Amino acid sequence: MTTVHTAASAVSAVSAASAAEEKVDTCASEAAHPPPVARGGYTISEVVSHTGLSAHTLRWYERIGLMPNVSRSHTGQRRYSEADLGWLSLVGKLRLTGMPVADMVRYAELVREGEHTFAERQHLLTRHRENVRQHIAELQDTLAVLDFKIEHYADARRASERV
Repeated sequence: MTTVHTAASAVSAVSAASAAEEKVDTCASEAAHPPPVARGGYTISEVVSHTGLSAHTLRWYERIGLMPNVSRSHTGQRRYSEADLGWLSLVGKLRLTGMPVADMVRYAELVREGEHTFAERQHLLTRHRENVRQHIAELQDTLAVLDFKIEHYADARRASERV
């Protein structure tokens, strides 16, 4: 039931976040990892600590266009902004819902292209939401089977204890 609730919560967060990509999002994982204090941007190690993502993953996101235009310090070190942390939070939610990387990259491209892509962004997220709903329904069916089996074994144990 928790998995179903988490996936449903993530879908709600994705819908809200698509309306304001630049707004920093709050998620459950942030309670475990309080945001670092910015001093001209967050270092990659601060973002790793805050998000739980590896530095390799952050660099890969940048390379594939999922996390483009990360600022650099005068020494060439990555500096992540509040908006970058918000974007990573959204990407994490999309990953949680099982969105394919190619779709996340396409979504990122659409965001960068501007407001004239709202309809396409909405379509992409709506299509994905239907996939998530279908997956949630499959998980609920699976949960019902597990509940049945657990109750079956509990009944069998109670019956054997009476003998």
